Amino acid sequence: MVFQINIVQMRIVLILLLMLTVSCHSSMNREEAKNEIFLTEKAFEKMTAEQSIAEAFYTFADENAVIKRGNDSLIHGRDGIRNYYATRNLQNASVRWTPDFVAVSNDGTMGYTYGKFIWKVVREKGDTLVSRGVFHTVWKRQKDGSWKYVWD
Repeated sequence: MVFQINIVQMRIVLILLLMLTVSCHSSMNREEAKNEIFLTEKAFEKMTAEQSIAEAFYTFADENAVIKRGNDSLIHGRDGIRNYYATRNLQNASVRWTPDFVAVSNDGTMGYTYGKFIWKVVREKGDTLVSRGVFHTVWKRQKDGSWKYVWD
């Protein structure tokens, strides 16, 4: 039995192989990006404890980042975000969080996370105020390959 492949069939096979290769490569890159975002979240959280909440929110913010806080107020830009946290009395505050879910766009340039957070503030009386909730952060890959949040 002789097996013959004409030019059209050969092109179809080559196109299918190329699509399969691109698909596998894209999927691996998205998994790598998801891991990078998760690690960025943890570095962000660590910086809040080791330096300050204001400095961490500034450092991990995209130049045009926006955060939504109490009474649906929006704080725009890295400097605005730093000023927002710097004007709060957060010396006795801590925040902990971890992403429960990470997703990345097909092209690997945007991602988002969500999960649970816990804010703790030790007040002057010595008692601790605890706040729990759910966060949602949108991440953008920077030109240098790092991730910065654009929405929190």
